[in-house]
Amino acid sequence: MEALAMTAASDDPALAGDDAFSVVQLDTRDADDHASCLQHWRQRYDQLSAGAFSGKFEEFWFGNVQVFRERTNQVVHEIGSAWEGSRTVGVPVALDGTGWYCGEACGVDSLITLRGGDDLDYRTPRVHDVVAVTTDTQAFSDYAAQVEHRDIEAEIGNRRVIAATPEQATTLRSFLLTVISSLEATPELLRHPQMRKGLEQAIYASLLAAISGSPDAARASTPGRGRQLIVDRAREYMNAHIDEPITVADLCTELEVSRRTLQYSFQDILNLNPVSFLRALRLNGVRRALKSAEHGHAAVADIAAQWGFWHLSHFAADYRTMFGELPSETLRSTGSGANRVAC
Repeated sequence: MEALAMTAASDDPALAGDDAFSVVQLDTRDADDHASCLQHWRQRYDQLSAGAFSGKFEEFWFGNVQVFRERTNQVVHEIGSAWEGSRTVGVPVALDGTGWYCGEACGVDSLITLRGGDDLDYRTPRVHDVVAVTTDTQAFSDYAAQVEHRDIEAEIGNRRVIAATPEQATTLRSFLLTVISSLEATPELLRHPQMRKGLEQAIYASLLAAISGSPDAARASTPGRGRQLIVDRAREYMNAHIDEPITVADLCTELEVSRRTLQYSFQDILNLNPVSFLRALRLNGVRRALKSAEHGHAAVADIAAQWGFWHLSHFAADYRTMFGELPSETLRSTGSGANRVAC
C-alpha cells in the first residue's frame, strides 16, 4: 500500500480540536487493505471477481466532515459500519453495471446513505468509483434546521438509497469532485478555520440540495414589510461584523429564517441574492487585506482562505471580474499605490 498522509494539530481528527485536519491518499493492491483506508469505519472487503486488485483512495477530514473518494477495479462485497453518530451520503462517479446496496439496486444517479452504527452491505460492480461525505449527524441536522428549516433525519428516515433526479446527482457529484480536486491542490489551506467553516457549510448546502425536501412557502408567507425587516436586520449584522467572512448560514442562524426566506427577501428588496451580496463583501475584505499587507510577507491564497474562499481559481476569476485586476496584481501594487496616493 502506497500512502501520502498529512495531519495538523492531532493524529486523530475525530477527537481533535478545531485546528485539526487530516489528508490521506492511498494506492492499494489488496481489497482487505483498501477496507482499512477509511478512518474510524469498521469494514471488511471480500474480492468476488478474478484478477489483480487495484484501488485508489483519497480522504480529507476537517471539523465535522470526512470527504472521501474510493476507486476499485474488481467486484467487491463490502460489509461493516461507519462511526457512531455519523451520517454518510455518497454518489457514484462511475460504475460499469448495477451495484446492490443494502438490498437495493444502485445506479450512477443513486444517492446512497448510511447512519453511523447501521450495517453496511454493498456488492459493487467491477468498476466502482464513488465520492461521499461522512459527517457528524448533529452538526448536519443543526445546519439543516437553522438554515433550511428542515428535519433532515426525519426526511431520510430508514432509507439507504435516496431517489434523486439525474440533475441533482450530477450537481452533487460535480461539487464533491471539485472539493477534492481543490483540496488536493492546496491541502495546507485547511489550517485556516474560516476556510474550513465555509467549506463545511457549502458541503451541507450541497447535500441538502440533493436530498429533495418539501416545497417552501417562504415567499408567499413573508409580507413585504417583513422582507424589508429581514434585510435591515441582515445589514445591521453585517455592519457589526464587517471584518469577518459572514456566510448565508450565519445570517440564517442570527435572523432565525430559512435560506429561501433570506433569498426571497434580498431578491425582492435589493434585486440581489444574498450569496452574491456576501461574496462581494468578502471580496472587498480580501482586497482591503491585500492592500494593507506587508509587501513580500503575505500570500494571496492564505488571505483568500482567511475570508472563506476555498476554490482558488473561482476566487481569482471573481476577484478579477469585481475589481478589474488579479489579486496578485493588487498585492504587488501595494507599495507603489500608497506612494501615489500620498503625492
